Amino acid sequence: MSRLTVLTGPSGVGKGTVMRAVRALYPHVWVSVSCTTRFPRPGERNGIDYWFVSRERFAEMVAAGDLLEHAEFAGNLYGTPREPVAQHLDDGEPTLLEIDLQGARQVRAALPDARLIFLAPPSWDELERRLTQRATEPGDVIAARLEQARVELAAADEFDTVIVNDDVTRAAAALVELIEHGSA
Repeated sequence: MSRLTVLTGPSGVGKGTVMRAVRALYPHVWVSVSCTTRFPRPGERNGIDYWFVSRERFAEMVAAGDLLEHAEFAGNLYGTPREPVAQHLDDGEPTLLEIDLQGARQVRAALPDARLIFLAPPSWDELERRLTQRATEPGDVIAARLEQARVELAAADEFDTVIVNDDVTRAAAALVELIEHGSA
């Protein structure tokens, strides 16, 4: 059975960009698709970027124990479907989750052997710039994401490894090296 790898980092750090690079450059790594109650951003596709579900459906999944982890962030619910993760791990495939701090803590409690990796920005100013330039959310949501980012950055020492995302290709390669060999 393969070891589960979990990637976490604050909003705007480039988790999605790094994950797209992993998918493109290292297609043998299976990347879990989370479900969420938020509306899709421009260009996002159901089943590729997220499974977009209603709050009612999400609540049903939680009640049935169908989620490995789940959390609420910025008024939306996010969670990892349990069954596909278990199946890919049982099949021996390198398996990667991209989730928030709360979810990573839930995974650590449920699966202590999971490898937790924190993706950090090169600087606070760069994180602010990335969130602001994204221009997909109103100012109050960006402010909430920045406030949460301070909490998440302070928790980086809870993780097995920290990767600084100053170059997407390098960060993706370091992530895959950790998945495959345990060191970057």
